[in-house]
Amino acid sequence: MRILFLDEVHPILSERLIKAGHTCIQATQSSLEETKKAVVNADGIVIRARFRLDEDILQHAKQLKFIARSGAGMENIDANYCKSRNIQLYNAPEGNRNAVGEHALGMLLSLLNHLNKGDKEVRSGKWDREGNRGEELDGKTVGIIGFGNNGRAFAKKLRGFEVNVLAYDKYKTNFGNEFVQEARLEDIYKNADIVSFHIPQNEETIFMGNTSFFDHFLKPIILLNLSRGKIIETKALVDALKNSKVKAAGLDVLEYEKSSFESFFEQEIPPAFQYLLSAENVILSPHVGGWTKESYFKLSDVLADKILKD
Repeated sequence: MRILFLDEVHPILSERLIKAGHTCIQATQSSLEETKKAVVNADGIVIRARFRLDEDILQHAKQLKFIARSGAGMENIDANYCKSRNIQLYNAPEGNRNAVGEHALGMLLSLLNHLNKGDKEVRSGKWDREGNRGEELDGKTVGIIGFGNNGRAFAKKLRGFEVNVLAYDKYKTNFGNEFVQEARLEDIYKNADIVSFHIPQNEETIFMGNTSFFDHFLKPIILLNLSRGKIIETKALVDALKNSKVKAAGLDVLEYEKSSFESFFEQEIPPAFQYLLSAENVILSPHVGGWTKESYFKLSDVLADKILKD
C-alpha cells in the first residue's frame, strides 16, 4: 500500500510499515491543494491535526482504505463520510493515556498546593507561607467524566491516594471496581470536590461545561480539562471562578484552539481568556497532556500494530 504522511510522527510507524512491504510518502509540508492531488493514489493517510479530512479532500482519494490519527480525538476527520466509503479509521488513545493521567495528577497537585503561584512569588522576592497554605488530596472525592482510556488512566494514578473516585460515562456500565465507583452525573454534582473531563468532542459534548453544569454542584470544585477545549465554555468557567463555584482550574486545552496549535496567539484574545491568563488559581498548558517523549513513540507503535493487524 501507498501510505501518505500528512504530519510528522515518530519514525517507528514508517519503519514498521516499510518493513512490512508498504510505501511511505512524506507530505508533511504539502499545501491543501497539493494534498488533494497527493491523496489520489493513497491507500492510507497518517495525520495528527494539520488538516480537517472532510469530503472536500477525501473525494479525491478514490482508493483510500484507511486513515490513521496519531492521537485520541477524531474530530478533524469526517467519520460519517468515511463510513459511507468504508474507509477504516484508526486512532491511538492507548499510546498517550498514561501521559494524560500523569499530567492531570500533576496539575491537580499543583493547584492544591499553589506550586505555580508560590514559585512565581518566591522568584519575585515575596515569601508568603500563609497565602500558599495547601490542601491535601487525601479524603476528597474525585469525579471523572468519561471513563475511556484517559479517564481510566487518571483513576489509576489516583490509587495511591485515599480518595473516593466516582466515574460517569454515558456509554459504559458495569465498570466499577475496588478503586472506582460507577456513578450518575447527579452523584458527581452532589459529592465531587474535583472534576476531571476525559470525553471526546462531538455534538453531545460541546460546551457540556456551561453555566448550568457549574450551577449543579453543591460544593466548590477544582476543575480539570484534558479532553478537548470546546467541552468547556470559557465564559461560563470564568463566571464560575468569579462566584467561587469553581475554586481552581487546570486546563490543558482551550475553547479557542485552532487546528494548527502553533498559531494560537495570532488570534484576538477574548476577554474570558484574558481573565484566565491573569488568574492565580488557574494553570494552563499548551495541549501537551499526552505529549511526552514516551507517548510520541507509543502513539506510532500502536498505530503500526492496528494497521498491520488488518
